[in-house]
Amino acid sequence: MTDHTADHAARRRIVALGASLFERGYSVGSAGNLSVRTDTGYLMTPTNASLGRLEEDELAVLDHDWQHVDGPRPSKEVVMHRAMYRARPESAAMVHLHSTYVTAVSCLPAGEDPVIPPLTPYFVMRLGGEVPVVPYFRPGAAEMLDDIRTAGERCRAVILANHGSLVAGASLEDAVNAAEELEASAQLAFLLHDRPVRELTAEEIAELR
Repeated sequence: MTDHTADHAARRRIVALGASLFERGYSVGSAGNLSVRTDTGYLMTPTNASLGRLEEDELAVLDHDWQHVDGPRPSKEVVMHRAMYRARPESAAMVHLHSTYVTAVSCLPAGEDPVIPPLTPYFVMRLGGEVPVVPYFRPGAAEMLDDIRTAGERCRAVILANHGSLVAGASLEDAVNAAEELEASAQLAFLLHDRPVRELTAEEIAELR
């Protein structure tokens, strides 16, 4: 078995946070995937793996060029992770979820208004106050790379049409916190649908940023 001593802490975090997301309903079945940048490349959850049943020594290992070098095959969503790391080279981790409210929002028709308005300071502080929607692509399709990279250069989180979300973070914990905030914000958007709301003003958003 390969010596994974150097990335043991990262493996432990992936397993623990994946289980936490699964147990709280942020992913079901084998939906969703996580990745972490390491000194030698990337660790990623395997294809068809449940976030609730990950094993530390059963994660996919990729080098800096995204070539699979050890462990089980990585998730087919490796394309969008790669695109987001390219868009945000300072990021150390990515979280992709099919959480209920974000996925519901992702199925709404495209419009001029943001699908999730800036209602709370935490939406601004953790997500920047804007989360763009990337057009639909078949999961794993190489064609999504440019659209995700363009959207990712603007914002640390994107909504994938008819699919879910992809969130970048300075650490896996940071990415998970932001993904959870995105789900809570999407839930608020649904609860307040067709009701008059007070959105944060441009001045308030600027102050938070």
